[in-house]
Amino acid sequence: MADIPDQIVLKRDRDLEGRAWEIWVRRGLFALLPIVALLGLLNLFGQHPSATTTNAPGAASLKLFAPSTVRSGLLWQARFHITAQRDLKQATLVLSPGWLEGMTVNTIEPSPVGEASNNGRLSLDLGHIPAGESYLLFMQFQTNPTNVGHRDASLTLKDGDTTLLHVHRTITIFP
Repeated sequence: MADIPDQIVLKRDRDLEGRAWEIWVRRGLFALLPIVALLGLLNLFGQHPSATTTNAPGAASLKLFAPSTVRSGLLWQARFHITAQRDLKQATLVLSPGWLEGMTVNTIEPSPVGEASNNGRLSLDLGHIPAGESYLLFMQFQTNPTNVGHRDASLTLKDGDTTLLHVHRTITIFP
């Protein structure tokens, strides 16, 4: 049998004499890992979508169905439901930079008529929406793993140059 190294004291290091409580600290800290994973599986850390409805009387209403909290690396969807109360000749949905910052846009369906930058914001030209008709727009995203924190996820519905309504919201990204 090999000699015991000079720095090792068997009673302290192998038998944990006077340090038996330390094993419970290590076990307790290790138990936190599966608890956090379980809470994530129970959807405590995000991705549960919620609906936000805004109405511009006599013009249009917008219902946004999207999560306000998401986890890094996961896929999620936002649904924009626009109902025109009058003819919208040039309906445009303008999204704040927080919708795209640290996000990957997987798809936008149906594809907008045009896309542009509106003073640093994503502008989606939806075209004509007749009075009494609805327009559904679906966007699928993936949150990049390095994107953590709070972002401005506001949006504006315009008809040409006229702002019809604005929805202020934020999105929180968990690691």
